[in-house]
Amino acid sequence: MSEVDISLVDWSRAQFALTAIYHWLFVPLTLGLSFIVAIMETIYVRTGNEEWKRITKFWMTIFGINFAIGVATGIILEFEFGTNWSNYSWLVGDIFGAPLAVEGILAFFLESTFIAVMFFGWNKVSKKFHLLSSWLVAFGSNLSALWILVANGWMQFPTGMKFNPDTARSEMENFWDVLFSPVAINKFLHTISSGYVVGALFVVGVSAWYLLKGRHIIMAKKSIVVGAVFGLLASIFIAVTGDGSAYQVAKHQPMKLAAMEGLYDGQEGAGLVAFGILNPGKQTGDDKDAMIFSIEIPTVLSLLANRDANSFVPGVNDLVYGNEKYGIESTASKMEKGRTAINALIEYKAAQKAGDTKTQENARKVLEANYNYIGYGYFTSPEEVVPPIPLTFYSFHVMVMLGFFFILFFMVILWLNMKGKLENNRLVLKTAVWSIALGYIASELGWIVAEVGRQPWAIQDILPVKMATSHVSSSSVQLTFWLFATLFTVLLIAEIKILIRQIKIGPKEGGQ
Repeated sequence: MSEVDISLVDWSRAQFALTAIYHWLFVPLTLGLSFIVAIMETIYVRTGNEEWKRITKFWMTIFGINFAIGVATGIILEFEFGTNWSNYSWLVGDIFGAPLAVEGILAFFLESTFIAVMFFGWNKVSKKFHLLSSWLVAFGSNLSALWILVANGWMQFPTGMKFNPDTARSEMENFWDVLFSPVAINKFLHTISSGYVVGALFVVGVSAWYLLKGRHIIMAKKSIVVGAVFGLLASIFIAVTGDGSAYQVAKHQPMKLAAMEGLYDGQEGAGLVAFGILNPGKQTGDDKDAMIFSIEIPTVLSLLANRDANSFVPGVNDLVYGNEKYGIESTASKMEKGRTAINALIEYKAAQKAGDTKTQENARKVLEANYNYIGYGYFTSPEEVVPPIPLTFYSFHVMVMLGFFFILFFMVILWLNMKGKLENNRLVLKTAVWSIALGYIASELGWIVAEVGRQPWAIQDILPVKMATSHVSSSSVQLTFWLFATLFTVLLIAEIKILIRQIKIGPKEGGQ
């Protein structure tokens, strides 16, 4: 195995994380606002009330500004697989590229086709066709997210594939296994629902600002009702899909679950940490307490992970060093099998070149028997499989707390509105304005849990991140990192300024 340039790996990870974080600042609002706009236009078409047309056109303008800038970061993100992660692209491009190709051909085509009608078709096409275009843009945006999240879900749980030793590449065996992977489906539902919450918080927050300023009162009140109802349903749904996602993590990525809960030693009837402070001096394998302070809900983690309140949930130490009682294999054993698989592949390629079919066939059998552990063969110590626990733990728990806050927040907004007290409750209105930022924070934290929690894997159990990079210089990646950081920051500042300017202008009078 060739020596790994750790600096190159770190800068490649940093650049990809930078692009993904900035990209996800634009995407959630697109996902959520697209449906909110379609719902508002539906109300307009059904009621014929011109006020709803004015409201729809205002939020549609906000949607368009965000959509246009978000496309740029998404394109760059996909190109980085080829520039910075060519080993990854070579190994699994046949599989990973398929959903991305479908996303470009089908979903993005649907969006780009009907978005023109959505923005420029007012009074040029019938009301019903324009409404259909708005719904198709919304579905297209979410369909685009589906294919990208299917690709990401496959990285978390590779399925529907087979490794071809002749080409040293993974090839797709069953497209439907990839598409309908339970990990991918749960990831998709959980992620888009987080986008819906962000969109709802944005609409409610901006509308609350109008109420605080005493402007566009009728529009603000109507928008708050639509946004809060949509947000409440989405925030409840996100809790349900979060449970499904955690269950899939427990089945396929137990180390991530252990990091999410700061669980070092496995337990039967494990409790869920409602609030906790990790011991910063805790290391894998030592006898220090994992927590300085924690509040646990008894047996709930076992129930969520295995649907059995008395079941055993493995901790970090169990997964690293093994646990014979519960049939958990040690990482050291997996590393040995991984090296066996790597050596078998080398032997296979040498025998293929020499025309030794017997040795080639024997090597293939050994490779196939150990291939599921091949990624472990690149590690030098068992402890390398442990992700950054503090970042994963705190990101997860803050995200969950914010998720429950959003449910309560939308309920309070709707209750006060129903009682006619919302307009005069400045504390709640100010909270609504600041909650826009909380929605983005929770959504970004979700991605930190998903991606940091699966480290050190680019593809779970098959390809470590350190073996996935391109053969380029670290300095070139550093240069593009700072170029992208500057570009994305400029785009973000531009979007915020344009959005604020448009919000201050407000909806046009008349609805034409």
